[in-house]
Parts: sequence; structure tokens; C-alpha cells
Amino acid sequence: MTLNLSEIAATLETSPPAWPDGQVAGYSIDSRTLRPGELFFAVRGLRLDGHDYVKAALDAGAAAAVVSADRWNDFPAEAYSKLLAVPDTLGALQKLAAAVRRRWGGPLVAVTGSTGKTTTKQMIAALLRTRFRVFENEGNLNNQFGLPLSLLRLEPETEAGVFELAMSGPGEIRQLAEFAAPDLGVITNVAPVHLEFFPDIEAIARAKFELIETLGERAWAVLNADDPRVAAFGERMAGRALYYGITHPAEFRAEAVAPNGHGGWAFTVPPATIRTAAFGAVKAARRQNGDSSADAPAAVRFRLPLLGRHNVLNAMAALATGYLFGIPPASLVEALAELRPAPMRGEIVRLTSGALVVNDCYNSSPKALEAMLAAVALLPARRRIAVLGGMFELGPASDAFHAQCGARAAELRFDLLITVGEQARALAAGARAAGFPAEHCVPLGSSEEAGDYLRERLKEGDVVLLKASRAVHLEKAWERLGLFVPNEYK
Repeated sequence: MTLNLSEIAATLETSPPAWPDGQVAGYSIDSRTLRPGELFFAVRGLRLDGHDYVKAALDAGAAAAVVSADRWNDFPAEAYSKLLAVPDTLGALQKLAAAVRRRWGGPLVAVTGSTGKTTTKQMIAALLRTRFRVFENEGNLNNQFGLPLSLLRLEPETEAGVFELAMSGPGEIRQLAEFAAPDLGVITNVAPVHLEFFPDIEAIARAKFELIETLGERAWAVLNADDPRVAAFGERMAGRALYYGITHPAEFRAEAVAPNGHGGWAFTVPPATIRTAAFGAVKAARRQNGDSSADAPAAVRFRLPLLGRHNVLNAMAALATGYLFGIPPASLVEALAELRPAPMRGEIVRLTSGALVVNDCYNSSPKALEAMLAAVALLPARRRIAVLGGMFELGPASDAFHAQCGARAAELRFDLLITVGEQARALAAGARAAGFPAEHCVPLGSSEEAGDYLRERLKEGDVVLLKASRAVHLEKAWERLGLFVPNEYK
């Protein structure tokens, strides 16, 4: 949102710089990517301090820089005319983001969960775009730094916002939700992730519940009925809950779930029991679009061109959200059928060798890995090959979780298991303990080695899964596999 420096200074309760009426073209915390006219926030991170890059930001054309008052004297006097002093630069960034969110005033969806939150966020945004101008946060702009930068990009013409909230410790979701002020919270699941920072999975559940605690009486929560911890959240919230699921009773429940070719799925959703759109502004937009009702007169059959049954649950979260926004069933059917996986999140390509590669290497966790192993096991193949790197932040139980996933690969009858890195060796140990042939386990030291190993051995009919935590950079194996052509779902 475009603001001038005097408005920003007033919001941050500080003195404006020498040119208070100057318009700010955007907001940045990185002097390397800053564009002329943007406002630079000198935030402190774990390794770097933005105050060390204020000069670089101003030299790059920053309109001004927000700095900590205790660092004011570190700058030359000639820079003072372009500095705004605040007690805490990160707090100032979040405070300005909260002010922009309030000024914008539209319906905002916040999505969190241990797994599936990025895919679910993208699904929700795609469904809402059938009727509204939607803004969603990109990539990893979902934490204490990235979320406020994303909120600052809301514009008056934006009709709905969809934002992913991430965490690595307790209290973080609450902090993000307090300045994002969502009208609707979506929680996908609670699973063993970040156990390096939490004592147990119940503590993770409490951290996810922080989103629900921030929702007001008029807000909605879209909750996974198949996850008992998430389902219980609805009993303790001030607003209203709408449940979705496959195996448990829910207002939005997928039935007749079946594979639909190329890894995709088809499922039926009976008429929902909720009979209203949730947001007044959305109702008005529906009337303008000529939609008198978003209620389904009968059961609706959906086609989802994404790999894995777990994505049916993600789609149900998105459909429930779309329903609360008053999207007609026909639009939901069409939009869901047009979805495509994001890069490195279950995308499928066919190599010129004829082998099929499932690139899901953006991140990994035990629940997500087991789901993707099951998904790949359903694909027709001459050989099924799992190329797996370590899963990080699992705490003392890390080896046990890796072994459990290795055993699952053995149970699903994969033909070859390639592990990348020292931490992933426990995957092979678990597979061997479950009866997987030792000679079919290949331990490699790097992603590059894995790519080279595969490139020389893949043949037509092979199906390969690439999955690891982000720090493994398994995409480097992907990059060494050679030429490929897109494999579109049919």
C-alpha cells in the first residue's frame, strides 16, 4: 500500500524525515534487493544486523531507513535527514503492517498447520480468484519478517487476502495472527515437526491453537475433522467452526475418493449444512456477480490433478473456505480441476529417458514423507525409486522417525532406496529392519552425487521420488537428471 513518510512516521510515533510528503514505493529489509524509493527497515536477524547495511540501502536509492534509536549515533550527520528512529525496528515493521491491514479492512484468511499449509494456501487463493481480486503471500514470506512485508503489499483494490503463517517455536503464531488480524483461520493438521523446539506433539498443538485464540466472535475457523487435535480446537473458540474431512463426520466431507489417473484424484462432496456466506463484503460481491446462492443443490463431483490422497484433505480445506466466501459450486469444480503443483511441491515431469520424476524436495517431515511415499506407490512403474534426504528439527526422536519412514518405504515395496547425507542413513536402517534388501540401499553423501547416480541408471518406466528437508537442497539432484518434458495431468 502506498503511504507517504509523514503517515509512516505518525504510525510509528516518531519524527518524520526531512521530506515527509515523499511517497514510499515499497518496503524492504534487504539492501541487495531494495528498489529505489522503498523504505528500508534495519531489522536484526540471527546472523545479520540490518543497521550494518543502512548506507548500502540509502546508496541504492531508499526513500528512508527505519533504524533503532540506540544506533542513531552510529550514522553520519548527513544521513539523519533520511532516518526514522524507533525503539525496535522489527516491532515497527509489524506495527506498520498491522496499520495497513486495518486500513485495507478486507477479509483475510490465515492458514497454518504442520504440513500442507503452502499447498492449501495456494488452493484457497486459486478458488477465491474465480470471484475476487486476491493477494497471497509468496514463498517463505510467512514468518515474523516476511508476513509483515506481505501485508504491506495489500492494496485498496484487493478484495481478499490469503496468508500462510509459519512457526518454529511457541508464541510465534500468536504474534503473527495478532498483527495480521485474520477473519478466517484454517488449520490443516498437527504433526511431529520442529520437535527440536517443542517437548512433544501436544506442545505443537498448543502452538497451532494460538491462531484460533486470536480469532474474534465473528470469525470462522476451518478445521480438519480427521485430525483429533485440530478437531478439538473448535470446542474452545469464540467464533464459529466449519469442519472438513474424509474419514470423520464433517460439514464438508469427501466421499467416493478414488484415483483419477496420473496421480490425481476424484471425490464427491454432498451438500453442505451451512447455508450462508461468512463475510458481508463477500455477500455484496455475490449479488453484484448475479449469484443468489452458493449452496449446492446436490452432491458435487470434483477432480483434483495433484498427487496424493493427502491433497484431497487440503482441497477440502480450500473448498470449505471457498464456500464461506460464497463461491458457486461450478466455479469451485472448474478452479480445482485447473490446479497445478508449485515448484518442488509434488510436481511431476517425464525425462527424455522415459522415467517419471516426482519432485517434492522443497521440504520434508515424517507425516509428509509417508504421505508422498504412499502416493508414489500408486503410480504404475517398472521400478519405484525413493531418493530421500534427512528430515531436520525432529529432536531426540529423529532416528526413530527416519527409521519409521524407511520401514514404510519397504512396506510399500519400493525397489531402490537412495539416501542423501548422514542423517538419512537411519531411513535405510529402518528399511532394512523391515525386510528391504540391503543391496538395494544406496547411501550417498550429497544431492549432486544422487543426481549423477540416477542419470546413468534411469530407464523408461522408472518412477522416482525426490524428497528431503530444505537444507539438503535435493533440487541439485533434480538439476542433474538431464532434459525433461512437462507431464501434464489429463
